[in-house]
Amino acid sequence: MAITPERRPRHLAAVLAAACAFAAVSTAPDAALAMNAAPDAALAAPDAAVARTAGVPHDTTRLTGAQRAVLLEATRRFRDVKKAIEAGYLPTKDCVPGMGFHYGKPALADDTNIDPTLPEMLVYTPAAGGTVRLAALEYFRADADQNLKTDGDRPSLFGQSFNGPMAGHPMPPGQPPMPVHYDLHVWLYQNNRSGELAPSNPDVDCR
Repeated sequence: MAITPERRPRHLAAVLAAACAFAAVSTAPDAALAMNAAPDAALAAPDAAVARTAGVPHDTTRLTGAQRAVLLEATRRFRDVKKAIEAGYLPTKDCVPGMGFHYGKPALADDTNIDPTLPEMLVYTPAAGGTVRLAALEYFRADADQNLKTDGDRPSLFGQSFNGPMAGHPMPPGQPPMPVHYDLHVWLYQNNRSGELAPSNPDVDCR
């Protein structure tokens, strides 16, 4: 179903709230923040800074130290899940195998702009004592024409193209359908042997 500009904000807010419960990087320690990185420069010239070449798959792609430092600076406070909830990320009790718990912020999904310092979702993994641990950032954008066969509006981050377009994930009864969309995961806080920008992590176990 196509989403008109007038309907997009309300629709995406509802969709992302539901998607957080049903949505199917190397470790970056705090020491990385001590780097003499240039966040503004990294953001200003993402295509030149990304450690990849055109056509290289996500499993061989890595962010540069400066890019990683920008994301750490913007999101490390969300290692405290209470701060994420206070910031508007909606909690979920549903863990997606190979990913984790998707805490989404509808207000960011309403905006088609992709800002590396404002991820649409935070991905947490199960931790000891029933707690959760921040593992990855996820960037999300609904496909403009809702057509799986076209990708003229494919977004990118730091020169890395998003995955998609992909069909929406199954929704619970009574919820609006999740739109065709693009997304990109950045495994910033947990090592991923499949790749820093891989869509899933084989070491994430929901059991």
